Order: sequence, then C-alpha cells, then structure tokens
Amino acid sequence: MEITLVFMILGLATLYFVTETYPPHVVAMLVLALLVVTSLVTPQEAFQGFSHEATITVACMFVLSAGLERTGAVRFLGKGLIRLGSNRFILLALLMVVAGGISAFINNTAAVAVFLPLVLTAARARKIPASRLLIPLSYASQFGGTCTLIGTSTNLLVSGIARDHGYAPFSMFEMTGMGLLLFGTGTLYFLIIGQWLLPGQRGPELIDTYALRDYLSELLVQPGSPLIGRATTELALTKTYDVTLVEIFRERRKIWFPLYEPIREGDVLLMRGKLDRLMGFQSRFKLAPWAEFKLTRDELVGGDRKMVEGLVAPGSEFIDQTLQESQLRQRFNTVVLGIQRHGQLLREKLAGVRLQLGDAVLLLGRPDDLERLQATGDFVLLGEVEREDPARRSRALRAMLIVGVALGAAAFHLTTITVAAMLGSLLLVLTRCLDAQDAHESIDWPVIFLMAGVLPLGVALDKSGAAAEIAAFAMKTVGTLGPQGVLAALYLVTAILTAVMSNTACAALMAPLAIKAAEGMGLDPRPMLMAVMFAASTCFATPVGYQTNLMVYNAGGYRFADFIRVGLPLNLIFAALAIWFIPLFWPL
Repeated sequence: MEITLVFMILGLATLYFVTETYPPHVVAMLVLALLVVTSLVTPQEAFQGFSHEATITVACMFVLSAGLERTGAVRFLGKGLIRLGSNRFILLALLMVVAGGISAFINNTAAVAVFLPLVLTAARARKIPASRLLIPLSYASQFGGTCTLIGTSTNLLVSGIARDHGYAPFSMFEMTGMGLLLFGTGTLYFLIIGQWLLPGQRGPELIDTYALRDYLSELLVQPGSPLIGRATTELALTKTYDVTLVEIFRERRKIWFPLYEPIREGDVLLMRGKLDRLMGFQSRFKLAPWAEFKLTRDELVGGDRKMVEGLVAPGSEFIDQTLQESQLRQRFNTVVLGIQRHGQLLREKLAGVRLQLGDAVLLLGRPDDLERLQATGDFVLLGEVEREDPARRSRALRAMLIVGVALGAAAFHLTTITVAAMLGSLLLVLTRCLDAQDAHESIDWPVIFLMAGVLPLGVALDKSGAAAEIAAFAMKTVGTLGPQGVLAALYLVTAILTAVMSNTACAALMAPLAIKAAEGMGLDPRPMLMAVMFAASTCFATPVGYQTNLMVYNAGGYRFADFIRVGLPLNLIFAALAIWFIPLFWPL
C-alpha cells in the first residue's frame, strides 16, 4: 500500500511538473503535504528539507552571487574582457570563456542577467546580430555550472542526496575534469559549427517588433469634449476603456506622466490601445485624429524620455502579477507599450496580462526612473549599461575578496561549503557590500521551497521500498546492458525530463533512483549520480528547459526551432561524452 501511495504521489508530481499546472515550488509543497498526510514520512522527516545542508547552501550561494552582481564585480570583469573582442569570432570565444568561467562560481541566471546588456551593446558596436551571441551566452553559463560543486543548485542537491544515503558528498572540484571536457567541447562546437546554425537576421526596430503603429494614436481634444478639466486618475481609462494615456502634447511641449494633469481643449493625447477601443474612446469623448502625427522612435523618445526593452528577471516580484497589480507606472513613472512572450506579441488587454519569467516588455520612461527600475533587479534592461560609480568599485573589490576567501576555505577543506557560504554571506552584509534587504531579496525562494519540498520524496521512496522496486524494474529492462548501459539510461531519461520540467525537481526525483540502481548491481553510486547531475544541469534543445534559455529567447529574437537546431546536436554530443568519460573519471 505504501509503495502504491508513493507511486501515485510521484506520478502526480511528475504530471504537474511537466504540464506546469502549478508553479514547481507549489507542486513541491503539495508533495510534502501528501507525504505527511499519508504518513509516508514523519513530520520531522517532512520538514528536514528546510534545514538540509543543500538547501541552506543554495540560499547562501544566491547571496554570494548577488554580492558579486550588485556591487558591479561581474560587470567590471565582463566589460573589460568583452571589450577585447575585435571581431565576431574573438568576441564569441571570449564571451563563452568569461561567462562560463564566472558561472562556475556564481548563479548562472545572475551571470546571464549581467552579461545580456553588455553583449547587446557589444553586438551593436560591432554590427553583429545579437542572435549570433545570446544562445552561446546561455549555453556557456550551463557549461560553467558543471565545473564546480557550487556551479548550480542541482549539483549541491545531488551531493546532498548522496550524503543522506550514507555516501561522501561531492568535493568542490570533484567534477571539474569532466566539466572542463564538456565546457571545452561546447565552446569548440560553437566556434566551428554552432555559430553557423544560429539565425543571423537583425531584428526590426522596436516600434515594428511591438507593432506600435497599430496600437498608438494621437487624438485632438475638441471643444465640448467631456475630457476637458478632468485628469486621467478620475477617468480610470485602463480599467473602463482599455486604453492608456501615454503623454499630452500641449502648446509645443510634452507633458510626461500626466496622471494628475487636467486635460485642456486643444491638447493632443498620445493614446495606446487596440484600434476598436481607440475608435470607441474617440467617439465617446469627442476627439479627432491628429493628422500631423507620424509614429517614429524620435516621436516617442524625444526630450528626456527613453524607450528600452526589458526582460522579466528570475525572482522578479512582478512574476505572476498583472501590470495593474504591479503599479509599475505609478511606482516608476514608466509606461509599458508592449509585451512579447516566447517570440509572440501579446495582443490582449495588457493591464490584465500576468507577467512570466523571460517576458520582454517595451518600456518608456525617463532615464532616472528606468535606472531605479533596473536597480531593483526585477527587470534586465537590454542595451542598458549601468553608469560607472567609483564608490561601487571598492565594494566590488571587497565582494570579490570575501567570496574568494569563502570558496577557497571550502575548496581547501578548512570548513564545509555550507559554513563557508553562510559566513561569506554574513560578511557581505556586515561590510555593506549588500544590505540586509538586498540579501533577503537575492534568494530565489521558489527554488528553496522546491528543494525543501522534494527532498522528503527521496526519503519516502527509500522507506516504502518504491525506489528498490523501480531499481529492480530498471535492472530487468536495461540491466542486461551492463553498468555503462544503466548509466546511459539514467543520463538519457534525466536529459529528456529536464527538457520539460524543472532541473532541480528532475534531479531530486532521479538521484535516489540512481543510488538504488547502483546498489542493486553492487556498484559505487557515484558515477550514476554524476550522470544524473550532468544531464540535469545542461538542457539545450528547448528554450523552456532552463532559465537562462528563457532569458535570451525574446532578447535574441529566437524561435523555438532555433534551440532545437542548435541545441539538440549539442545535447547528443554531451550525452555521448558523458556516457563514455564518466566511467573513466569515476570507475564503475
């Protein structure tokens, strides 16, 4: 009965992870609740995931990454090295080596978030299509993540599961040899083959990309209009009429952010909305089209305004919020002109769109307001490079020193990686490299809850005997292929699951099975765990399989097929290398 219950919960979790019916961390909490309710684990076992060393280490690593990112340390290194790229080939090589190298020690989504604006700026300066560089950036960050224990949360999670089953956890650089082999192969792939498989077109102007000519219009306020004397706040334009007032043109001057400005006769209103909504609004309020209006970038960004594209960043507070709920305009004096998701322009009512990770949002605002928005870390503004701040340079040096000492202490076994990461995080706050609020906000809490929720599932699989049943079934089906055949099966199944579900959840499900499979054959589980870890940490064939792929999807103007064409061959190459070389690094 217990085995049946575990299989039912495992099947439900896998279904929800794959279909994304609920966010992964919500599914993890559901799994946790079901395990307790069915008495498959005790309350103490259920909640030990929150105090697990892997969970705490990952939380601290987010803080260490934020220390390097927000003090400008990563940006400083990236700007200096990317500047050396005098042509596309050199720029591509430098980009992959630098971004991948940094991703071996900090969270790879943070590294990509920092490099995105730098890469776009370098691409424009050298007249290189951004699409030639952004997929390599995403993949390089994954290459780097395989090189050290702290490269990804997946590595730490698998190491923690090994320790829970009575095996030695992984050391800081135990996987570096295999990781560098994959890193070098992936870099050569792009320099020799991959760059020719990437789309080379340059994207159209932002006005055309977001079809603004279909959604923006200037309307003249005629005598007798009911709008005269009323402010936007009184009218509730977005809620009632599904249109937005962007600015007012009055007597040869533009009034930006006119929420509280009473409208006058003769004003020209720049409105955003669907054509049918604008026509209805025009008729209702006695407005007339302004014949002199011709939509150009200069028309929109004249004066003290800028139009930029931003990506919803990992951990953004705006994820799953509508524009109306986020109050982006009120808080940052910034107007959203359009939204793209997975390369498709969203044409429904923008105010009701719930933002998702990687959504591209076209923003119009003053430079200072856009800079405030970028400083929150909720959006990555493309093409925007932060101003140099001399005061930040000393904080960046302190942050690099603290992180370097913390990681060095763990690498030379002076203390555990958990203690080193915790002390490093604390020092970043005490030395004012980060304030306490920044440290708290830097932690990707959904990842923490996901890890804490799925770790007890491994306990239930083990206690109930379900893991042993799965391992026995695996032995019957692929056991005849020998240890290397089982390793190959584990790698391929993990790689396929990672393409359609969270890599952390996939590793949490597969690692206990890898241990049982190895024990069933009388083998050391380490090679099997390494297969799961490397497969879960590298997903190239789909844009939704890894967060960094989603981040570059819209920015590079890619299509889903681009990832399949470029990434699938690389996934197959990595699979072949892993299946052949893992047994050489960790004998079966």
